[in-house]
Amino acid sequence: MGIRLGCIADDFTGATDLANNLVRAGMRVVQLIDVPSAGPEEAVDADAVVIALKSRTVPAADAVDASLRALQWLRSAGAEQIYFKYCSTFDSTPAGNIGPVTEALMDALGTDFTIATPALPDNGRTVFKGHLFVGDVLLSESGMRHHPLTPMTDSNLVSVLAAQTTRAVGLIDHTVVAEGAEAIRGRSDALRQEDVAVAVVDAVSNDDLVRLGAAVRGMPLVTAGSGLAIGLPANWGFKPSRAAAQLPPAGGHAAVVSGSVSAATNRQVLEFLRSGRPAFSLDPLRIAAGEDVAGQALAFAEAHLADGPVLVYSTEEPEAVRTVQGRLGAAQAGELVERTLARVATGLVERGVRRLAVAGGETSGAVVRALGLTGLRIGPQIDPGVPWCAAPLPDGSTLHITLKSGNFGSPDFFTSSFALLDEETR
Repeated sequence: MGIRLGCIADDFTGATDLANNLVRAGMRVVQLIDVPSAGPEEAVDADAVVIALKSRTVPAADAVDASLRALQWLRSAGAEQIYFKYCSTFDSTPAGNIGPVTEALMDALGTDFTIATPALPDNGRTVFKGHLFVGDVLLSESGMRHHPLTPMTDSNLVSVLAAQTTRAVGLIDHTVVAEGAEAIRGRSDALRQEDVAVAVVDAVSNDDLVRLGAAVRGMPLVTAGSGLAIGLPANWGFKPSRAAAQLPPAGGHAAVVSGSVSAATNRQVLEFLRSGRPAFSLDPLRIAAGEDVAGQALAFAEAHLADGPVLVYSTEEPEAVRTVQGRLGAAQAGELVERTLARVATGLVERGVRRLAVAGGETSGAVVRALGLTGLRIGPQIDPGVPWCAAPLPDGSTLHITLKSGNFGSPDFFTSSFALLDEETR
């Protein structure tokens, strides 16, 4: 039997976020890192497969190409429905990539209609009258307006998506969603008759997402943040089960690497520092000057791993980030930090770290590639949108790793996550 749900995620933390919600709803999930070089030779031992791409901020043509390759692999594995996952803050570059990828997938699947909703109420992302809220404020008034790569200054998702597509974009508002799956399907049919191809859907609660999940049963393609995942597994009869999230026992040293500049991660770094635990701060300007900052960080970490967890971070307030970008350029600054943190993560694993937390989508992508990880088994949730995962290493040991979106997690995430892992896998 093939997999039921095939998912394409535009970054690595978003992929685990999506997989986490599917596991919580009872599906066994495998996350693949990039598109496998060969097609599936035998049945995949999972109910859903999530292919994690690093396509959010690349040129639109590259994002489309990677997404179509992922689609081809998932269809060859027997996926019955395709789920294109983007961030709950709907962030992208002005040219895409959410719109272009959505259209390319629609063309490849031969479908003339799909839905779009980044809603994730558990983390305060809600959609009302087509506008995206982050907590109590509009997206355009949230910290995302300062994002160094994908600043979001428009909260109207219909207009944001319409600017990225050649197809018409419409809205299924909260009054329709509240009436249930049949009403949502009826409104979808009406929009299709008006030649609307993509419908932004309001969702202010998990109940809304459950209703939407039932409404899109059998739809070839859905596009959403990770929230919709709670409403899809029931379409195949899955129910929540702890067995779906089981991972092997955890051990080894614990460490955190953080490259996110989000407000949530800034708070987590400050909380870690206040606790008095060992931490090493990376300076992008010193990296650019040619200093072996990664080597310094690893020497520091090695001296403190027995007391772990150890934190290696490059996390600053928006003004400090702008200063560095002004001197190095945004792209170069980001790449320098990503490469350095990836080298640090590899060195930490070589030094016996087997419990690793990574903060930031771009950082997570760099780290998993540097470690050569090809797939992750998804385990228990730490905080909404963030699970622990497990991956085999060449020496036969298991690396437990969590890939945290910069915007997610409680203030004590960098310590509480390890306590939860030990409890769940002992």
